[in-house]
Amino acid sequence: MRRWKPPIKDEDRVINDPEKSRKKTFDRAVNLLTFKQRSVEELRTRLLEKKWTNSEIVEDVIVKLSEYNYLDDEEYAYNLAASKLRTKFVGKRRLKQDLVRKKLDKATIDAALERAYEEVPESDLIEQAVEKRLRIKGMPETQNEQKNFFAYLMRQGFDYDLIRDQMEKFR
Repeated sequence: MRRWKPPIKDEDRVINDPEKSRKKTFDRAVNLLTFKQRSVEELRTRLLEKKWTNSEIVEDVIVKLSEYNYLDDEEYAYNLAASKLRTKFVGKRRLKQDLVRKKLDKATIDAALERAYEEVPESDLIEQAVEKRLRIKGMPETQNEQKNFFAYLMRQGFDYDLIRDQMEKFR
């Protein structure tokens, strides 16, 4: 896990050769994007960690990368949401929190969630989550086990009404 460092102010940055700095910043951005797709804000933050660049150069690099279609927050948000839904059974609330952590704006997040949940409805996901939990832990028999089961589904980010409907099946 990376340690947090205070941001470097533009006046503290040392840029002797702007063209060399622009090329170095572009190369770093492409390198960061080869490891994993990132949001514009995530990339901006990572690029501004270095003293040999400034916000003006970073913005130029981000514009160029967007022109090359290497950066697209809408597509990134949707791909991330769809990927999580393929691998985990999570509700909208939890997935929205994950996307907010990626420094995406609200409109982008909402559009990505809507698009992802059109393909896989939340009601199907909660049923799969319940089936998986029952395979692992068995049927909740005591009041405490039902409470823990309910809490598990809440932590997964499912809507209260969906959880209540699923819990009715056990009573």
